[in-house]
Amino acid sequence: MNKLPDIEALTVARLGEARFDSPLQGRAERFVEETARVLVPSDLQQWRAASLAGEDGLCAQPPTFEPAGPRRRIYFDPARLACAVVTCGGLCPGLNDVIRALVLTLHHHYGVGRILGYRYGYSGLSAAPVRPAMSLDRETVGQVHLQGGTLLGSSRGPQDSGEMVETLVRDGVAILFAIGGDGTLRGALALHEEIARRGLDIAVIGIPKTIDNDLPWTERSFGFTTAVEEAAKVIAGAHVEARGAWNGVGLVKLMGRHSGFIAEHATLATSDVNFCLIPEVPFSLAGEGGFLQVLGRRLEERHHAVVVVAEGAGQDLLPANDDQDLSGNRSLGDIGTFLKAEIQRYCGQRDIPVTVKYIDPSYTIRSLPANALDSELCLMLGQYAVHAGMAGRTAMSVGYWNQRFTHVPLTLGCQGRRSVDPQANTWQRVLGVTGQPVSMAGRSVGSEA
Repeated sequence: MNKLPDIEALTVARLGEARFDSPLQGRAERFVEETARVLVPSDLQQWRAASLAGEDGLCAQPPTFEPAGPRRRIYFDPARLACAVVTCGGLCPGLNDVIRALVLTLHHHYGVGRILGYRYGYSGLSAAPVRPAMSLDRETVGQVHLQGGTLLGSSRGPQDSGEMVETLVRDGVAILFAIGGDGTLRGALALHEEIARRGLDIAVIGIPKTIDNDLPWTERSFGFTTAVEEAAKVIAGAHVEARGAWNGVGLVKLMGRHSGFIAEHATLATSDVNFCLIPEVPFSLAGEGGFLQVLGRRLEERHHAVVVVAEGAGQDLLPANDDQDLSGNRSLGDIGTFLKAEIQRYCGQRDIPVTVKYIDPSYTIRSLPANALDSELCLMLGQYAVHAGMAGRTAMSVGYWNQRFTHVPLTLGCQGRRSVDPQANTWQRVLGVTGQPVSMAGRSVGSEA
């Protein structure tokens, strides 16, 4: 669990006092009271472990999130409101679902008549966008959730905050919904700070998107369950390929730059994986107990193996690389092709016949439409984002914590990264299903012929 934040860090910014009755009053809608809160710690042990116990046993005021949902009073007058949507970063299943949910909620629930879609990420808010903003309405988004990708296009990289604010002012936008990962949310925070510096009445609401499921303070981000489901299908194919050859190895590389959640859960979903390699659990190739030796023993005993590796695993084994992408992320070496070559080299030196079938489905998976669970999550994220913006919240994103949707300040949502805990029950189940050793930390490559 993350270190528990203090109460100040959990406070969501507001543009001002809510001045209008919500148009949802009188409908079958359950409003969230302003005094309602969602506990951050999920049980007393976590609370006490975080050193929050006082002399009387527990702190009088525990850390809490503001719950998401519609409010009785809203800040903006829907009849005079213009909103905008932007999608940034890499593709992810569910982007179109979120866009659709935002547009339909703004239109049907609040009667907002003008909604813009900025094209190709934050570059669409620059002084010279490659494409002008498009109008979003019911017809535009009607069937878009059936398609992968994003209707608006996307891009990486920062833009000048001043230029972006000028665009919002020029277009009369009062609420901007930014859909993206940690880089997008950092950009949204910078945009909010420029808006606040100018004293403008513009809300910035984030919808967290990361297929790796690694954003802090949100237990599940959209696209993740689709990625796990599709990865499980790929692993099933790799298993068939591995069993179809004497000493066959099915090697699958999955997404996961820093966190191995997709690899972990796809492994559990199939139960056909023999080795699951993730960034959080270092491993060595050579030496007693190293990956190659353990794989060799597996081939001797069963004559086939399935290996799943997250893209960020084993980067310390690859040549140093200081290159960065447009989002400022360090460019990763290709651990998949590296492992394939090393498995072939190791077996060749020992006269072990081996057939390695390498599969990298990353771009195929991330471009797919969302599955049913992700589509449902996208709908709720879009709805809750609209409710937050209409109530005058700003500099926040919608989170999901302790099975409740919450408001997460951008200053908190941009800090840190969720990762697999090798001591937690889920990873222990992976070890039980695969049968792989707890540690494969042998000597480095080259220390064994």
